[in-house]
Amino acid sequence: QVQLVESGGGLVQAGGSLRISCAASGSTFSIYVMGWFRQAPGKEREFVAAISRSGGSTYSADSVKGRFTISRDNAKNTLYLQMNSLKPEDTAVYYCAASERFPFSRYYVTDSMYDYWGQGTQVTVSS
Repeated sequence: QVQLVESGGGLVQAGGSLRISCAASGSTFSIYVMGWFRQAPGKEREFVAAISRSGGSTYSADSVKGRFTISRDNAKNTLYLQMNSLKPEDTAVYYCAASERFPFSRYYVTDSMYDYWGQGTQVTVSS
C-alpha cells in the first residue's frame, strides 16, 4: 500500500508558475499509474493530468493543456506537476492519486480508477 504526500502549494500571482510534488512511500512507485486532480470550493473534484508507470505517456485536461506538465521520477519516488501561466480559476486543492489495477489508458481521467490519495496541497492564484 502506497502513502502519498503532496507539497509545494502556495500563493502565486496570475501568470506565474508553481511546481507541486507528490512523494510516495511504502511501495514500489513504478507500479502505479499516477494522477493529479483538483477541487475548488463549492465544486466537484476534477481531473488535471495522468501519467503512465514509465512516464512515457500522459493525459491532460483541456483546461490545462499547454500550461501544465505532469512528470515523474521513479528513482526518487516522486510525481510532479509543473504549472505555468496560472489563472485565478486554477485555484484549488490539488490531490495526487495512484492506481495499480489496470494498464494505462484514457479511463484514468476518472477518479474512481484510483485507489490511493494524498491529503492535498492548496494552490491559490491571485488576480
